[in-house]
Order: sequence, then structure tokens, then C-alpha cells
Amino acid sequence: MSTTATTDMTTGLLRVPGAELYYEVRGTGPMLLISQSGEGDAGRSTDLVDHLVTDYTVVTYDRRGLSRSTLDDPAHGATMAQHADDVHRLLAGLTDTPALMLGCSLGASIGFHLAIDHPGQIGTLIAHEPVTPRLLPAGQRAHHEKELEHIQQVHRRDGLAATIKMVAEVLGIDPSNPDAEPGLTPQPMTPQRVRNFGFFLEHDFTAIIGDTLDVAALTDTRTRIVPAAGRTTPRTVFDNKCAFALADMLGTDTHQFPGGHNGNTTHPRAYAAALRAILNAV
Repeated sequence: MSTTATTDMTTGLLRVPGAELYYEVRGTGPMLLISQSGEGDAGRSTDLVDHLVTDYTVVTYDRRGLSRSTLDDPAHGATMAQHADDVHRLLAGLTDTPALMLGCSLGASIGFHLAIDHPGQIGTLIAHEPVTPRLLPAGQRAHHEKELEHIQQVHRRDGLAATIKMVAEVLGIDPSNPDAEPGLTPQPMTPQRVRNFGFFLEHDFTAIIGDTLDVAALTDTRTRIVPAAGRTTPRTVFDNKCAFALADMLGTDTHQFPGGHNGNTTHPRAYAAALRAILNAV
């Protein structure tokens, strides 16, 4: 693990099996790892992190295959278990006490594997709208897995421009109604983000579809799992249904967070306040 100190931030590269993982650390206090959704890398949550660093040591990272986290073999993607092992190794190099974790979408699904495979490493996992079809009844699971496969096929045939709208519809995101807090850091669709989207759609969708998570084991983990959903996410889309199915399985409530599926990036100030309130309560 190599690190570089910059103003108010430490960046590092961690060697993991088959890849090199880039990460950033900011703030003081209990360690909080944020595992971002979709094609988001370590910088995607920058506005949210700004509102957390006075209370937490916040760790963000590029998932393997995204941005600065390079693969030894770029043609290969990763399984959900490999993504979780990356986080396990990252946290093991940073702290020897249980960390907090915010998992958004795919990040929540990664958190599930971590909670089961590495008990005690995560004290509390906030699981915001996990993209985990295995939480749903068999018929719904098969339907939504086919949705993801269809998006992959369209992407391979027609490219990213034809695919983004489909992804938004499946996840309940309305691009025509960009409800967001003012003053957000611009996140333009750079060539790097286009490459990240391509990796996410081609490889991480496959990881979601082929996931082998034993969801029943989530009821026995030592990690406290807090189901969460965006207030404006339609109840009909599968990521929202997964959050409520998780809550039913755990016998708890689903916490409502500001915004929709990407509330952590569209409403960082209000999202940070909601997150802090839950973490203080537990």
C-alpha cells in the first residue's frame, strides 16, 4: 500500500489480486467508507464527503476497472465477491477496528458480501437501494435480471447514448426532472466517465446477474444493516423493491433519504444530515 499526502487528503494505491486499487482518505473521526453506485469513482461523492469530514474519516475509492483502479487484464471484469474482497483489503490496511459503510446501489450489494464474508469488519452498513435481484421473489428476480441483460445487449449494439436512458428508467431516475441542491460540483460526461460507464454496463451488470450472494445469511451477520431508499424513487423499480425486501427480511424499517436513487450526489447536504442522524442513533 503506497500513500501520498495532499492538502486535507491522503491518496493511495493498494495492490490487490489482479488489480491496483486507488483510494482517497479525508477527515477525522470514525472511519466511514463510501462505496459508490454505477460508474462512480472516488470523486463522484465529493460534495457528500465535504459535509461529512468534520465528523468522520471518509474513505472513497475507484472500484477495480474504473478510472485509476487498473486491472492486470483489462478484458476481465470482477465478481461481486472480488469487489468485496477489494474493500476488505482496503479497510484492513487502514484500520483494525470496525468501520462504518455507506453502500449505494452496487456499493450496497458489495457491502452485503463484506458483511457475510468478513464478519466484524463493518459495524454498520447503510444499504441504499441495493441492486441485488436475489432479494426478490424468483419471478421478479428473473424479470429484472433480464432487464439488465437487455441493456447490455443494447449497449453492445448501439453504444452508450442509446443505453443511458434505459438505465435511468430501470433505476427510477428521471433525467427530465433534475431535482438537486444548488452549487453542486460539475460532473461532466468526460471520456473517462464514458469508459467507466462501458465497464459498468459490460462487466458489473454481469457481476450483478451472476451474483451468488446467500441473502438469508444477512439475517445472521454481526454487521448492523440499515435498509435505505430515496424518497422520490418510484416504488415500482427493482432497486427500490430490493430496499423494501431487505427491510422485510431483516424485520426492520426502510429509512427514507433525500432525493432518489442518486440522492447522495444530488442532495449531498440533506443526505449527509440524514446519514449522520442514523449513524448517531446506532
